[in-house]
Amino acid sequence: PIAIEVFSGDGRNYLLAFQKGVRNKVYQRFLAVVPSLTDSSESVSGQRPNTSVEQGSGLLSTLVGEKSVTQRWERGEISNFQYLMHLNTLAGRSYNDLMQYPVFPWVLADYDSEELDLTNPKTFRNLAKPMGAQTEDRLAQYKKRYKDWEDPNGETPAYHYGTHYSSAMIVASYLVRMEPFTQIFLRLQGGHFDLADRMFHSVREAWYSASKHNMADVKELIPEFFYLPEFLLNSNNFDLGCKQNGTKLGDVILPPWAKGDPREFIRVHREALECDFVSAHLHEWIDLIFGYKQQGPAAVEAVNVFHHLFYEGQVDIYNINDPLKETATIGFINNFGQIPKQLFKKPHPPKRVRSRLNGEAAGTSVPPGSTSDKIFFHHLDNLRPSLAPVKELKEPVGQIVCTDKGILAVEQNKVLIPPTWNKTFAWGYADLSCRLGTYESDKAVIVYECLSEWGQILCAICPNPKLVITGGTSTAVCVWEMGISKEKAKALTLKQPLLGHTDTVTCLTASLAYHIIVSGSRDRTCIIWDLNKLSFLTQLRGHRAPVSALCINELT
Repeated sequence: PIAIEVFSGDGRNYLLAFQKGVRNKVYQRFLAVVPSLTDSSESVSGQRPNTSVEQGSGLLSTLVGEKSVTQRWERGEISNFQYLMHLNTLAGRSYNDLMQYPVFPWVLADYDSEELDLTNPKTFRNLAKPMGAQTEDRLAQYKKRYKDWEDPNGETPAYHYGTHYSSAMIVASYLVRMEPFTQIFLRLQGGHFDLADRMFHSVREAWYSASKHNMADVKELIPEFFYLPEFLLNSNNFDLGCKQNGTKLGDVILPPWAKGDPREFIRVHREALECDFVSAHLHEWIDLIFGYKQQGPAAVEAVNVFHHLFYEGQVDIYNINDPLKETATIGFINNFGQIPKQLFKKPHPPKRVRSRLNGEAAGTSVPPGSTSDKIFFHHLDNLRPSLAPVKELKEPVGQIVCTDKGILAVEQNKVLIPPTWNKTFAWGYADLSCRLGTYESDKAVIVYECLSEWGQILCAICPNPKLVITGGTSTAVCVWEMGISKEKAKALTLKQPLLGHTDTVTCLTASLAYHIIVSGSRDRTCIIWDLNKLSFLTQLRGHRAPVSALCINELT
């Protein structure tokens, strides 16, 4: 079968598999139904579909100034994590396909220290070399295999590696402690867990196996190593067996610098991925996986040649006449993994890193007055108030919004409505009503009476022009829809009350990037809700006092 992956505007995506002839017809239907796909809409990678990943050499592309995702990364506009996700998606890697799952690099080589030194190059894996070339002894054996390779049938060209850095089995073994991956792993293994000694149970041992000890193991990582602490815990208490030395397998054993805490492991690991050393060398790894060192003479020189069936387009399954051979080939590709689509044909440009990496502390090598040194939070002592106030309010400030046209501010119990910010939504009146007003004057354009049955409102947000979300003494978080048409403009319609708090809701925030609403309450918990499905996602407990303020970091 052959597939289409559909990405919807609200962040959901679907992988649809078809027989060979059907897929293109379905794709054409999609284009007919969603005409914007072909022209102006942004593609998955946050760029227009017709811009290439590589910078165009033509005069037009430099004039139009269409920034490719690579240029945005080079300039530091997107993080290393985001950029790797973009590249994986553009290369056809997907969370919906374990055989072509997103692939991420091992970035560290130090799994023994109590504290990680991110300024010491020895802390890191060599990103210019594939996993098979991390240690000299093993590298020599792979080179010998390539040099001495002879295939009597002449069908298989020489290769360094007969196993791959990403496969369904590798992904399932990393995520085996979490459903649905536990079931997937059992299915791949024929219904039982693997021998305990072969299971993923220690980050340090997985690194040594993939970089040094095991000739059949050159695996890289998956994105979860940088954001998902849960996969390191055996929360479901699966019986994963005992190793030969009697150790019972449970949670994954973490390096000393993680202090025994999966969340600390993820925090430090993500920090390492985004640090200056990795930023300065990540392009070398991209060359190996997505770039010019993936194939051809450059791959041979980089000791980066895999079995030919791993490569896209190496075999036309539809033209194999021998049914046994066809089954064997499909089985091989399914079990052993596939190399991502090649995105770059020439060396990938490096990221412009803020500081040079000759052991100096970050930021010291930058001459004062250069642009990269002007990040305000490095120099809080130098901040000066503006000579004239930006805006004078009659009451305490409730919200500040920075727009291209300037800085807007409104009083407490008011929020500005995006994307034009020229209207305000206000609450906190004695009659429990809410009012829609204009930013420039205090006059109410519309008074909404319908909210009074939900008690006193203490907080409200407008994530987009159509939605208002309110919270207050009723303990419910109410999602209201604003009428856009003239007839309905005067009404707010209750889309959904979100029930979960046991005391007054005191604060709200939302993230369009992650499609979530977060509410905080006097009951000392926060609840995260799905903004699309308007349903409960998870609860954050353990706060020592009522929650009074919330903020979401859109980057992490």
